[in-house]
Amino acid sequence: MSSVPQLSVRTQGVALFVGTLSVFAFYDAFAKAMVAIHSPVVVNLSRYLLMGVLAGGWLLQLRRSTPDLGRELRVALRKPQLWLRSACIATVGTCFMGALVTMPLAEATAIYFTAPLLMVALSSRWLGEVVRPMQWVAVWVGFAGMLLIVRPGSQLPLFGSALMAVSALCYAVFQLLTRQLAGKIAAPVQYAHMACVCLAVTAAATVVVWPQRWPSAGEWGILLLGAVASCGGQLLMLAAYKRVAASTLGPLNYLQLLLVVAISAFWFGQVPDVLTLAGTALVAAAGLYLVWPRR
Repeated sequence: MSSVPQLSVRTQGVALFVGTLSVFAFYDAFAKAMVAIHSPVVVNLSRYLLMGVLAGGWLLQLRRSTPDLGRELRVALRKPQLWLRSACIATVGTCFMGALVTMPLAEATAIYFTAPLLMVALSSRWLGEVVRPMQWVAVWVGFAGMLLIVRPGSQLPLFGSALMAVSALCYAVFQLLTRQLAGKIAAPVQYAHMACVCLAVTAAATVVVWPQRWPSAGEWGILLLGAVASCGGQLLMLAAYKRVAASTLGPLNYLQLLLVVAISAFWFGQVPDVLTLAGTALVAAAGLYLVWPRR
């Protein structure tokens, strides 16, 4: 009997990453559906509660193999970059969910995907990296695409568009800070700090913007299932990056844009117009140029 052929490590990594993007696209659509029923802070609360539990478990596991974990935590907490990194991702979650209340899913995601363009634009001053002229051209092409999506006189809400733009900017800064802290602070410590700050910010937002209606027990279960999907996507992504280099997987990120446009059309019946699709294509093309592997 012939044995079943084994998939190569590269094929496994690519398959896992495509699964990651599919889960993330699903969760964005799930969040869009949930904020139509519940307050955005409630949707975020369900996600960050689960993140906090996972972070605590990860730190407990790390404690067994790292006797000096307490000292590492104290050193990490004295780094302002760590606090800024966690504050940025907390702002991303708050603004993203708030924007989904009024923004169509496809347009909101397209604006959010300008984050890699912003990261390139900021990296020259922030990290001292050399940005080539063609990279600047790609950045400006991507921003032109965003202007086609958020254009004067369109039906997109200005406040929601602004929230999504802030979300993209904060995510770009989050990525730059992650680069700065790589190898200096252990990944579980960064994750746990991020989870705690996100939970604290969301709890404070919940007190300030107290939800008029809280979910029932069954609705909490549905929200937590969505949070499980979101965290599962993160685990799939980690598994993919263990198998394949980031330079190979980076260009695939823009598959999520296509998935979101398709989900938005079939789930919510929101088909972007021609100019919005053209703007989305420009954002995707510019981003692909910037992340495509080169010699």
